[in-house]
Amino acid sequence: MATPDTDLDPLARFRLDGKVAIVTGASSGLGARFARVLDAAGARVVLVARRGERLEQLASELQNDALPVPQDLSDLDRVGSVIERALERHGRVDVLVNNAGMVDVHPAEEEPLEEFRRVIDVNLVAPFALAQHAARAMLGDGQDGGTIVNVASVLGLVGVGQIPQAGYAASKGGLVNLTRELSAQWSRKGIRVNAIAPGWFESEMTADMFSEEGRGRDWVARRAPLARHGREGELDGALLYLSSDASSYVTGHVLAVDGGWTAI
Repeated sequence: MATPDTDLDPLARFRLDGKVAIVTGASSGLGARFARVLDAAGARVVLVARRGERLEQLASELQNDALPVPQDLSDLDRVGSVIERALERHGRVDVLVNNAGMVDVHPAEEEPLEEFRRVIDVNLVAPFALAQHAARAMLGDGQDGGTIVNVASVLGLVGVGQIPQAGYAASKGGLVNLTRELSAQWSRKGIRVNAIAPGWFESEMTADMFSEEGRGRDWVARRAPLARHGREGELDGALLYLSSDASSYVTGHVLAVDGGWTAI
């Protein structure tokens, strides 16, 4: 008869004690929730977004020396300063969560090219630039790698059409395959790159869709096999899994958390 392993702690690998995690889009919604989850798991979180006062408030509520870094990620020439601030404060970068993004709701035949290009810059080019700077830090002196989690979308995996946003869909589709390519290039060097593809969740971006006047709740309920939209906290497990050593043999993976949306 096998002897029970009394020291087994299956949750230990989900801990992030001593790690430094950067979260973009951290001033509200999913990003603020992600920051709270990583902080609760022991990480020192670097909070990045445009609205500095919201970051300061969130930092005051976290436990582990959170650092607010106000930064507009559409200013691509200054993206590297986020990594610089993290290194100045903590000396290392272990986790990057590329969460910041924007939407463009226009019929494709009417969308201005300038807006399409801006969405691509914020949702795809900025995450690449941040990943590039973070990778250099993760491969620097005193580090043996790190983890990058890109927040994609089910709209990077399938088309919808009824909510027309060509730039957003294109950017998230690009982020999905960028995740695979960066994983292919960097995993042997110790940097794992994965993505979460959320389905329909309430956030600032989807406020109109899920308002009392909107019909988004019923539309999602009809389409999703779980017959509802995502609730607060239902991305926590996916985030913590991909950010931590719990997923140490996972790289180049896109984890859909979508109530079954992409299964049908």
